[in-house]
Amino acid sequence: MEIELERTFLAKYLPEDLESYPHKNMQDSFIPKDSRHPLLRIRKNNDKFIITRKYLKQEEDKSVFIEETINLSEEEYNSLTQIDSKIHKKIRYQYKTENAKVCEIDVYQEELKGLVLIDFEFNSIDEKDNFTPPDFCLLEITGKEFLAGGMLCGKSYEDIQEGLEELGYKKIE
Repeated sequence: MEIELERTFLAKYLPEDLESYPHKNMQDSFIPKDSRHPLLRIRKNNDKFIITRKYLKQEEDKSVFIEETINLSEEEYNSLTQIDSKIHKKIRYQYKTENAKVCEIDVYQEELKGLVLIDFEFNSIDEKDNFTPPDFCLLEITGKEFLAGGMLCGKSYEDIQEGLEELGYKKIE
C-alpha cells in the first residue's frame, strides 16, 4: 500500500518539445463495468502489466490517495482483461518542467482524443500545497469526479464536452 500525493490539471496547450520526452502507450481497463466509478484498474503499460486499486485516503483532501498495486504476468493480464470492463487508451509523457519538476502528461486517444490531463506527484503535503503549476496548465481539476480515470473509461470526448467547456477547456488536437 502506498500513499500518493497528487494534483491534476487540464492542459492549456501541449509543451512544444513534448515529443522529445520519454513516453509510453497505456491501456486502462476498469472493473466492474457496471460500477458508476470503478476503482479497480487493470493496466497495460508498454510491456508491463499491473492491477491497481486507488481510492481517497480521506474525503476532505481529494489530493491524497491510497494506491494498492500488484504486478501481473502477461498471461494474468490477458485473463483479467477478458472480464467485461470500461477501457481507455492514452499516451503518457514523462515531462520535466522548467523548475525541474517531473509531471505525467496524459494525451488521451480514440474516443477521448482531444483530452489532455497533467498529473504532478509530491513527496510531502507542504510541497503539494505550495506548488505553482507551469503555464501549460489551464486549471486544477483534482477531485473533479467526472475527470477521474474510472469515470473517463468507456466515455467519449462528446460525453464530457459540456463539463469541460464549463471549465474553460478547449479540445487539444
